[in-house]
Order: sequence, then structure tokens, then C-alpha cells
Amino acid sequence: MKSTLLLCWVLFIFSCGKEKVIQLPEIHHADVSTLEDVSAAYLFYDDTKTDKVDLNRKNLITTTNWLINVDKRFTLKQVIPHIQFLQEKKGNAGHKNESAKNYFTCNDVSKKNLGFIEFTHVVYHTEEAETVLEDQYSIAVMDLSDIIIFSPDEYEYKTNIKNLVKVLNKKSSQNEENKIYHLSFNAQLSFQYYITIKSELSKWDAKNVSISNHEYIFNAP
Repeated sequence: MKSTLLLCWVLFIFSCGKEKVIQLPEIHHADVSTLEDVSAAYLFYDDTKTDKVDLNRKNLITTTNWLINVDKRFTLKQVIPHIQFLQEKKGNAGHKNESAKNYFTCNDVSKKNLGFIEFTHVVYHTEEAETVLEDQYSIAVMDLSDIIIFSPDEYEYKTNIKNLVKVLNKKSSQNEENKIYHLSFNAQLSFQYYITIKSELSKWDAKNVSISNHEYIFNAP
């Protein structure tokens, strides 16, 4: 099923009396806008649930590309455990397709259609980045400046998002080759904010440094 067909299907099931609507996170100019061989899961915002999350994963097929539809109003603390659960389910499936990937579904406002951000190989840690990394590297080797922290205070300053790639390009020009940056997100940040950051980083193409696929969600007991 192509993504353009999926858009019509999503709108249909949300408008036929079930009273379940997902407000997809918004991005501009998605790198991926069409996909085939997909199945979908939905994280609905539901005030009756303890964590507000109503997960519907009935239609997921492990050998397909997974489209994870997450309401942009959630905090990372609310949704990351469910995303980890879905990753584990696919990873432990008996029937696998090594070429099948995982994507977050977004609203590409520039094209007025769906866009997708891949997270197939992202490993989420609900711990401080310093704690995990200090277990892996000696204090002498690890540089805390390699950790890029996104906190609620930064949420109010949208220029930080717009300038993120410029800042990283400046850092990459000043640092040695093979530098790896680690992303650390406050658990109270919205999923919309997280997707905005991921979308901006997808535009970054530094040759001598990279972003780790391990991401850290702190203040998430």
C-alpha cells in the first residue's frame, strides 16, 4: 500500500464515528514521502488512560515497513515506552524481513501530504546520557560536550531549532574526524518538538562527524 493511499484510509477511519483522531507532528519537506508494503500502529491521545496513550497495533505485520502514527501532543515520557515495546515486538518476531524499516508518520505541510522519518536503528535509553556513556567509556576518554541536550527551556526558543544544523556544522568544522554526537532529550518535551529536531538533523550532512543512533530520554523515571 502506498503512502498516498494510506492518507485517505487514515482520514476515513477517523471520520466514521469512532471519535479517534491523531494530530500528526508537522514537518517541512520530508525526505521520504512515498512508501510501499506498509502496516501501521496508532498512538491515540486518550484522557481516560493513565498515561493518556491508547495504542492500537492490531494491523501490524512484522515483515512490512512499519508506520508509527503518534499524536504530537504527547510528551516523550508518555510515548517512548510504547515505541520501545513496538521495537522489541518486531525485533523478536519469528518471521522477519531485514529490509523492512520503521518510520514515524508526519504531516508534511509543504506538500500537504504525508511524510516519514525513519527510526529503524534508533536505540532509546530512559537514562541520563552521562550515566550510560560513562559505563561504556572511561572518564578520560568521554567528553560531555559531545552530548547535545534538549531541555524544556529551549522549547521556547524556536531559533535554536532553526540554527541547530548551522551550529552542528560549525562544531564539525572545529573538531577532529570521526566525532560522534549523542542526543539527550528531556522527557517532558513534546513529540512534536522531538520530530522537529529529527527533521532538522536529517538535513545535516557533515562528512567528518556523525549522530549516534543511541538516544537518551532523561527525567523519565
